[in-house]
Amino acid sequence: MAGSHSEPKGPDLALGIALTDLPDGGKLVGHRDGEPVLLVRRGEEIFAVTATCSHYGGPLIDGLVVDDSVRCPWHHACFDLRTGEALRAPALSPLACWSVEQRDGRIFVGEKRKKPSPAPRQSNAGGPPERIVIVGGGAAGFAAAERLRREHYQGAIVMVSDDEALPVDRPNLSKDYLAGKAPEDWIPLRKEAFYAKNDIDLRLGTKVTGIDVSANEVVLADGKKVAFDKLLLATGAEPVRLTILGADQPHVHTLRSLADSRRIIAESGAAGRAVVLGASFIGLEVAASLRTRGVEVHVVAPEERPMERVLGPQMGDFIRALHEKNGVIFHLRDGAASIGASEVLLNSGSTLAADIVVVGIGVRPRVDLAEAAGIATDRGVLVDAYLETSVPGIYAAGDIARWPDPHSGENIRVEHWVVAERQGATAALNMLGRRKKFTDVPFFWSQHYDIPINYIGHAEGWDAIEVEGDIAAKDCLLRFKRGGRVLAVATIFRDLESLQAELTMEQSKA
Repeated sequence: MAGSHSEPKGPDLALGIALTDLPDGGKLVGHRDGEPVLLVRRGEEIFAVTATCSHYGGPLIDGLVVDDSVRCPWHHACFDLRTGEALRAPALSPLACWSVEQRDGRIFVGEKRKKPSPAPRQSNAGGPPERIVIVGGGAAGFAAAERLRREHYQGAIVMVSDDEALPVDRPNLSKDYLAGKAPEDWIPLRKEAFYAKNDIDLRLGTKVTGIDVSANEVVLADGKKVAFDKLLLATGAEPVRLTILGADQPHVHTLRSLADSRRIIAESGAAGRAVVLGASFIGLEVAASLRTRGVEVHVVAPEERPMERVLGPQMGDFIRALHEKNGVIFHLRDGAASIGASEVLLNSGSTLAADIVVVGIGVRPRVDLAEAAGIATDRGVLVDAYLETSVPGIYAAGDIARWPDPHSGENIRVEHWVVAERQGATAALNMLGRRKKFTDVPFFWSQHYDIPINYIGHAEGWDAIEVEGDIAAKDCLLRFKRGGRVLAVATIFRDLESLQAELTMEQSKA
């Protein structure tokens, strides 16, 4: 997950390199005082920043330079080359920057620059709100609070979360953390001290039961009310739960929270066999993680191929073969009829032994609060291009938001971590009066053993899939097209092309 510490690579940039070693548009990695430094040249300007992404340590030398920014090849974070600021999630922390000097045809990297302290930025529409309330402690809610303080917003921030845990790096709960490869230290997005230092009133284990639109107040489960000038709904989604006999037993789990992941890990130690119901991304990532822990895994799902609805038949066949190679046993075109104390009865009549059962059959947006408050919904909370709902001053972001996507020309709702973070940050700016449209191209990544799949765009349906490269060889790019237009691109180990596809989509609107 994090960049490794090893011997410095490349030239010692304090001693300088020849200007001709860094052509216009070029990138080069060296080191200064033992720290890896990325040099980027754009015309006469040369930038020096940390060589690895602040998210998971991706090598920025393999990324894409766009104007005065660099994008990470792994998960598409973006950084300002001038200031080091993290411009786009999933990165939140900035890169360090160094001074650069050119003399006698050589480039020298000097001292690390101090982080600038810009003055508070003014909103475009009158003064800033006195109090902003955020409902939800997931990706969108956290990103909004973080961005508000990064923008030097001086007002009150109240963040209400019904989770007992600090906001966490949720993708890791089904990936490295569940597999035993990531320590718990990596899971919180920020430690508890961050909220105190930034004067964020984080209320964990607190449920919001209503929104009084006329009084600009949210109502808590204990009857207390919290007034707001602006409100962000970031309530996320909740797992779809089985209603079959035995689904409420203690060894039957869904995976959404840190507590869920901890429970699965605790039981996996003694579990010989696990049944995963659903071949969703979450379900298959859980299967891969449990196989890494040595648990026998059976996956039961109604479809003919795993992930075919999202990634098509070719990638579906590849994913199945990849998991089978790692010991997963599939029971497709089937489902669970009932769950016993140590077995799962399938619709087909087969019985599977199960010490632990994980249900991954999808999620549904948590829109009850919005609906009860009279906010417009349609399979999600409807928002405009600025992520504002039908009620002025109330915004929505993340898994609940259905927004006008300029790339597909449709109103869409997606359940992607990076999208939620980026929407939270955009909503923060708009609550400050910036009037910034949300135009980011949707992006997500999925990890299966050592194979990452990156996906750019949004294709609910397509009439053609173009395959470039060799899927079986784990070197491919797939274009999902409708009416000759590329709606989405999936890649395996073609990181730069994934970034280029993202840029192309940004530059062309529906």
